[in-house]
Amino acid sequence: MTIADVCLKATVLLNERGIMEPRNNAELLLLHVLGLSRTELLRDWRELFPPQHYKRWRELLARKAAGEPVQYLIGEQWFYGLPFAVTPAVLIPRPETELLVEAVLEAADKLWPQARGEAGAGDGVEVPTVVDVGTGSGAIGVTLAALRPQWRVCASDLSPDALAVARTNAERHALAARMTFVQGDLLGPFAAQQPPRPGAEGHAEAQAGGVAGLRIDVLVSNPPYIPAGDIAGLQPEVRDHEPRLALDGGDDGLTPYRRMAEQLAELSAMPRIVGFELGMGQAEAVAELLRGIGAWRDVRIIDDYAGIGRHVLAVE
Repeated sequence: MTIADVCLKATVLLNERGIMEPRNNAELLLLHVLGLSRTELLRDWRELFPPQHYKRWRELLARKAAGEPVQYLIGEQWFYGLPFAVTPAVLIPRPETELLVEAVLEAADKLWPQARGEAGAGDGVEVPTVVDVGTGSGAIGVTLAALRPQWRVCASDLSPDALAVARTNAERHALAARMTFVQGDLLGPFAAQQPPRPGAEGHAEAQAGGVAGLRIDVLVSNPPYIPAGDIAGLQPEVRDHEPRLALDGGDDGLTPYRRMAEQLAELSAMPRIVGFELGMGQAEAVAELLRGIGAWRDVRIIDDYAGIGRHVLAVE
């Protein structure tokens, strides 16, 4: 049986099982199992399928047919032109989140125009400190660090397993030495005054991993925003496999935004830029939360590729 035959049979099977984009999923699994690039796959399309790979192929195809996300099966997802390791500990990066990265880059480049060069270029140049809250795989924070080598980027997450994946991705792109990773809940670790912890004798900065009171110039976050009651109705690939911690936004999906809006007052200074991703129908409510704080001259809603308000950007 040729590779083309195997791909066709897999596509038919996945389609029968109700898997979205069956051909693309089959090809991604083939690329992974055979260790080929897309160009190489086309080159070998009419070659016989290597028998030594059959066992692994059947195993992964069965798991895909049962509904597991292909990104978890191959351990990778591309984001903004960069490959990212993904595991079931993290949300799979989505294309619409790239629009949030673009919006933050555009706004920050206007406020810090001299901080766009290579790391170390231009001594004395003012550079922003960026915090990616709920970093997950690190897609946002690592991408910003890769695209703006002078920026200082800190990535935080409540999940230690997610934070480990983010660190792995930073290391993969040779960025770990320029990034800081902090475990904690939303903006809690960055509050200027840290609550004492039982048995902790160090000062507030030590308790918060050295970031308590950190001046945040750019706050960016893609927090959980699915209303708790809606999770059961999500696509099975999402509901049954992606981490609930990264999905559940409370009763109406807005709990993380309200909490961060309250926590902003506990920071050493207001961020000059705030960028949030959010769910369908939530944009105006989140925009009003930020407008109510009154710290930014421009609070605007950014649509995704489908014309849905997907991000809110606040700029000083």
